[in-house]
Amino acid sequence: MSSVSGPGPAPFGPDDFQLVLLRRMADFQPQLVADALRRLGTGRSELREANRRWQAMVRSPRSRAAGARYRSVLGPPESTGSRRIGDLTFQVAAWPVPLWPGLRFEVLTAPGGVVFNEWLVRAPGAASPAPRTVEELTPWSCTVDEVARAFPPARPMEGTAPTRWRLAFSAPDAAGGTGAYVADFTWGLLQEVTSSTG
Repeated sequence: MSSVSGPGPAPFGPDDFQLVLLRRMADFQPQLVADALRRLGTGRSELREANRRWQAMVRSPRSRAAGARYRSVLGPPESTGSRRIGDLTFQVAAWPVPLWPGLRFEVLTAPGGVVFNEWLVRAPGAASPAPRTVEELTPWSCTVDEVARAFPPARPMEGTAPTRWRLAFSAPDAAGGTGAYVADFTWGLLQEVTSSTG
């Protein structure tokens, strides 16, 4: 007598991956994440489950290489190309992220297939913010590159966890003063700015 098992979980796709991005951002911006979940028509239990499934894929001994995993989850990239950094030429692939229409999820793959970087960047042709004061650096408004360009010479710092980046920089404030700050990013998107003086 054979037993019939029920259907397995649905394939992990782009909607699930958006929840993975939000799960990491919830550590900094829980209210923005809650608002995003409402717009997506989903809840925190689905967010936790998507993150659990993603971590299981990443840590599985049978896991694909990261570049192949993104193609499996997100489908064919919207754009591909190459980018030279120093002596190496990297393959670049980018996918749309419906939650942030003005951004793309970009993956840089080094020779040999190792993922060098994976983060959100401004979409080609999308208006890029040009903040002039620290008050204009609001959560989710800028990418790493945009903050670095706005307030040179920004200095990269080690992130506090995987998928996090930090920049140290000086910027004017609305009152006309200048201060030293640290910007925290998750998946390349600005989460918060704190003063590094005092």
